[in-house]
Amino acid sequence: MNYRMAFGALASMGALLWSAIPVPAQDFYQGKTVNIVVGFSPGGNYDLTARVLSRHIGSHIPGKPTVIVQNMTGAGGTTAVLHLYSRAVRDGTVIGMPHRNYAIAPLANDRLRYDGRQLIPIGSTTNEVQIGVAWHEVGVTKIDDLKMREISVGITSFDDAIGSQAVMAKNVTGAKLKMVSGYPGGNDISIAMERREVDGQFGMSLGVLKTRLKNWLEQNKINIILQSGLEKSPELPNVPFIMDYAKNDLDRKALELLLASNAFAWPFVAPPGVPAERIRILRQAFDATMRDPNFLTDAKKSRLEVNPLGGEAMQAMIERILGYDASVVARSNEIVAPPR
Repeated sequence: MNYRMAFGALASMGALLWSAIPVPAQDFYQGKTVNIVVGFSPGGNYDLTARVLSRHIGSHIPGKPTVIVQNMTGAGGTTAVLHLYSRAVRDGTVIGMPHRNYAIAPLANDRLRYDGRQLIPIGSTTNEVQIGVAWHEVGVTKIDDLKMREISVGITSFDDAIGSQAVMAKNVTGAKLKMVSGYPGGNDISIAMERREVDGQFGMSLGVLKTRLKNWLEQNKINIILQSGLEKSPELPNVPFIMDYAKNDLDRKALELLLASNAFAWPFVAPPGVPAERIRILRQAFDATMRDPNFLTDAKKSRLEVNPLGGEAMQAMIERILGYDASVVARSNEIVAPPR
């Protein structure tokens, strides 16, 4: 008997058996790199939020992997969403930060052939109230001014949160808005306002205005003329609330569908098909990071608000809003239908 051949055969069989044994979830991330794919350009709040998270979440993942941020701009963040849905690695080493409307966007655009429920929520760093603002030199101080005159507003595209907010404001309030599309992110629109390329923006984050753009408030650079969300901000008691423009129950439900994503305004998700145990690890790591004093200090220094929503709560909310009947969906599509 050729013992060397027999030993080689046994060794090969053992290697095959070993490769068939799943790597324990707690050991999987050892030596790995986790990529956070952000759908917007560097310098904006999505990018900044992802980078602050990336500096801390790795220490809460077993194996302490390296975490890096990758910007993937295009189509108002939709390019990154489609990448996560169809092409990203599905082993738990890729996390996405899509635009907040990622789950409901296909309801208004049949060209978006993906199911928002299949992207797996990891968590959101905070909720949000969105606002419509006009630059101080424009001379617009209230939303009713826009029934008499038109202003230009910057948007990324008509398919994401910024674009849909502008269209919603136009269609619901009757404001005369000329939309200028193609900006990579909200930070670029802010710069365009300062340069006087556009007159205003709808879909701006109130949190961003209070933190990163605090000087605008202190120097009265903008007028806040509309607020949007599931609830009115107590900080803006005299600013009109878009829900107050709902004419009936159908309109109110349609607006709730469109604005529910404000509850998870800065979302992190995993691609479809990531093993459940790794989703559990990522969600636990996210939740632990939200309580981490070092993260909270970093977030405060970076002027980011933190009021987190966990992945399971996000998932439940998405399931609920995507369960509205066809009449509500149809009305919401009318509300955010781009101008022709």
